Amino acid sequence: MRVALLQVASPPDETPEDRRARVGRMVAGARGADLVVLPELWAAGYFAFDAYAERAETLDGPTVAAGREWAAELGAHVHLGSVVERDDRGRLFNTAVLLAPDGTIAHTYRKIHVFGYASREAELLTPGDRLDVAPTPWGGLGATTCYDLRFPELWRGLVDRGAGIVVVPAAWPAARREHWRLFTSCRAVEEQVVVIACNAVGTQDGSVELGGTSRIVDPWGVVLAEAGQQEGVTFCEVDPGVVERTRAEFPVLADRRWPSTPEGQETT
Repeated sequence: MRVALLQVASPPDETPEDRRARVGRMVAGARGADLVVLPELWAAGYFAFDAYAERAETLDGPTVAAGREWAAELGAHVHLGSVVERDDRGRLFNTAVLLAPDGTIAHTYRKIHVFGYASREAELLTPGDRLDVAPTPWGGLGATTCYDLRFPELWRGLVDRGAGIVVVPAAWPAARREHWRLFTSCRAVEEQVVVIACNAVGTQDGSVELGGTSRIVDPWGVVLAEAGQQEGVTFCEVDPGVVERTRAEFPVLADRRWPSTPEGQETT
């Protein structure tokens, strides 16, 4: 499979409408890819907290509608990163969306671990409560979003549901770039999956620099691609068969064992 990672900036003086048009031109430059991946909340701007309510949309809204057209035009899967989704009860979610080549929604994931450190995401958004995996031509594909990288039990849940590829849209700050590198590599090796992680770039909220360094890591920890810190498209050829071969050769997942419950202690 040929993957295209699109690092996108979300400058505060650019409207979401103008950004969608600009990103659409970037997506057109990814022609030939089987899977195009964008960052977290690129249309709304992750740090544009005061605008979340105004920029929230349903899954029939303008960002997903644009993505449907992009997927159909490219004949490719497009992982839209995530959008601020408003549900029919008025709740807001950080929702990742995967589109099939015919433009239909193939998978969604509402971010479970919303972020609270130097961020208002946890204040404004509702955590998701579902975890599932989508069938694709390359095997089971799951998604986590940004801060979810720090929670390995979530990733093990995806593996138990059949994931061999995990897409990670993010708005990860440059100040913790080495954590980003560490966790994307660690999760790939630990869960024996291909990690496809697309991060935002540029400066938001007047002072927060996003880290870029989008990367693809295979189950052995081999970094197949790593982008720089600027906007642009990074292509990478990925062999999905590496997941099955790695798990067969080094069957760490099959070797899992659970300790017994101490006598007199109840399980939950």
